Amino acid sequence: MATSDKPLLIKRYASRRLYNTETSDYVTLEDIAGFIRNGREVKIVDLKSGDDLTRQYLLQIIAEHEGRGENVLPLEVLNDLVRSYSSQARSVVPQFLEMSFDMLRDGQSKIMQNLTTLPNPMAQMPGFEAMQAQQRAFMKAITGGIGGSSGPEMDRDDKPDDKDLKDIKRQLAELQEKLSKM
Repeated sequence: MATSDKPLLIKRYASRRLYNTETSDYVTLEDIAGFIRNGREVKIVDLKSGDDLTRQYLLQIIAEHEGRGENVLPLEVLNDLVRSYSSQARSVVPQFLEMSFDMLRDGQSKIMQNLTTLPNPMAQMPGFEAMQAQQRAFMKAITGGIGGSSGPEMDRDDKPDDKDLKDIKRQLAELQEKLSKM
């Protein structure tokens, strides 16, 4: 498949067969889904009328995947989409969905970049320090002070105090806030 910035043109014949104009062969809906998964934009047009059928076919691809049990769209989202067609929300929903998916793509891109470029990508995740502090406090609590424990005994200063717990709670609250904004 040739890589290009312009959309791959697919023509629909009267027989409803789909024709890839770059490779001069017929394609299926699953082939088109594969092009899209590989990052290629497609444009599907009716050969006779020139009508753009892209939206219709993309919805058909989604419906087939959902029908096979490959559920990506929660039922509540599907209900809201149906409602948006019969309400004033119709003007806001497309922009909202587009912005949401743009944010999702950007987030995935940043995560993948961090995983491949940072020496310890986990250390850069929001809340990682809080998780480490919580694990340390937990391990100190369970390894010391238990009768007959073979672990090192805790000094009074080693026990997690109110300040440590407050700090952990604050960090967890910050993490929850960051996650809710995503």
